[in-house]
Amino acid sequence: MGIIRKTKAVENLLQEFSKSGTAISAKLLIERLKSKFNKTTIYRVLDKLEDDGVLHSFLGKDGLKWYAKCHGCTAIEHQDLHPHFQCLDCGKVECLAVSVTLPKIPNRKIEVSQLLLQGKCETCFV
Repeated sequence: MGIIRKTKAVENLLQEFSKSGTAISAKLLIERLKSKFNKTTIYRVLDKLEDDGVLHSFLGKDGLKWYAKCHGCTAIEHQDLHPHFQCLDCGKVECLAVSVTLPKIPNRKIEVSQLLLQGKCETCFV
């Protein structure tokens, strides 16, 4: 945790998220950036950006790890308590801006929650 160094790898990864506007799988990021950085560097930078509250991750279909930009998160606390939607036709994955209330569970502290909804997106639904 701490201040993010603006390395070429950090800049390139953040550019991918700026261009996309949706979640991106680690697999796709590796494919897009393989000519510039090795897989280990990409995973290391993704982990650092997640630790610093810049990105959040979740598991999608087939257990693939996806990343999306955070909004209002810090290195101390993630505020990304929202569901994600994955289209089963085109594969698009996005954060949903809807509220989710987690139940209070006695003698437990929930630190991570993931909710993935799957179906057809607005483009494929028609």
